[in-house]
Amino acid sequence: MAPPLSKILETFDNQYPDRDYTIEIVCPEFTSVCPKTGQPDFGTLTINYVPEKKCVELKSLKLYLLQFRNEGIFYENVTNRILDDLVAALHPRRMTLTAAFNARGGITTTVTATHKAEVHGK
Repeated sequence: MAPPLSKILETFDNQYPDRDYTIEIVCPEFTSVCPKTGQPDFGTLTINYVPEKKCVELKSLKLYLLQFRNEGIFYENVTNRILDDLVAALHPRRMTLTAAFNARGGITTTVTATHKAEVHGK
């Protein structure tokens, strides 16, 4: 049995945890499948995050995203699921995932989901 998708994500230590800086990752070849029609969906994922203690290892991110290639899932659901899995693995200060899907039937869709870490003690 394959591990849960989120277990594929690997991390490495952030060497500058006291500094706010933004990492932007663009994945222009994301694919999944429409659960209604079975047709492939193609899109560009843009991940922006401010790391806390961990950063995502890019090869593992690529392998994680490939797992959606044959999965029937709506745009809104896949965007939020990927964000949830990345947040669970990294615990970033902030993260935004923008999923811009290619036109199908003359309609394009962009879904943006955001996470902001809670600040304790304030």
